[in-house]
Amino acid sequence: MLKDLILSIGAYWKAHRLIRDQHLWKWILVPGLVYAFFFYMGLSGFSTSSSDFIEWVVLRTGLKSWLDRSGEGWTGFFFTMGGLVFWLNLLLFYLSLFKYLFLLLGAPLLAFLNEKTQQEKNQILPTTLPIPWIQRLTRAWKMLVRNALWQSVYLICILLVSLIPVVGWLTPLLAILIECYYLGLSLFDYSMERKGKSMAETLHLMGNRNGLAIGIGSVFIVLHLVPLLGWILAPGYAMVAATICLHDHEES
Repeated sequence: MLKDLILSIGAYWKAHRLIRDQHLWKWILVPGLVYAFFFYMGLSGFSTSSSDFIEWVVLRTGLKSWLDRSGEGWTGFFFTMGGLVFWLNLLLFYLSLFKYLFLLLGAPLLAFLNEKTQQEKNQILPTTLPIPWIQRLTRAWKMLVRNALWQSVYLICILLVSLIPVVGWLTPLLAILIECYYLGLSLFDYSMERKGKSMAETLHLMGNRNGLAIGIGSVFIVLHLVPLLGWILAPGYAMVAATICLHDHEES
């Protein structure tokens, strides 16, 4: 897995050089600005609504009255840590749903960017098929919906486990790994389809080489730690990097 992680993370630097040398900035910046705007609006809304939701859960379940009766000390510490972990997992769940909504709406652009990347790198291989656009979009949407449903199932389970003291504190890391994997899986499938591979073959490849998917998804998430600039670059860079990474994987 370590080799796959290095390969996929290094693909982002190759993506940057390709975007710079082939002047692909407009295909990165325009959708990136739209993504950044809605990401900011969504994050602002989440910061308010999540606090209200957690407060409602605490009141409805009677946790607040129980905590008041038990006093301070270790009980308060565990409750505070549990609330923080639950909030983090809730944030990751929200960002996951937001990401899939954007990917569904932006599928035409991502498909074009995938094709453009292959052309600029002369990666149109004999196995690459001239697939109609409507077929490409249908395949992309099917994969995205599938991944969104499976990831939601896992994240809901993680939300429940996060309520368990101590054990639940590790769940944000698991949630991030799942987020990275399914994001990478969704992006890799664009190139797999152009090579005439089925969804099952994509799932088989990523199941055996999950480090590739996790690596692509991890940089996508890390870019979000850079306000505005990272938000703008994340979607386009991730698509280009995934395309290059799959090519490098086949060449290795």
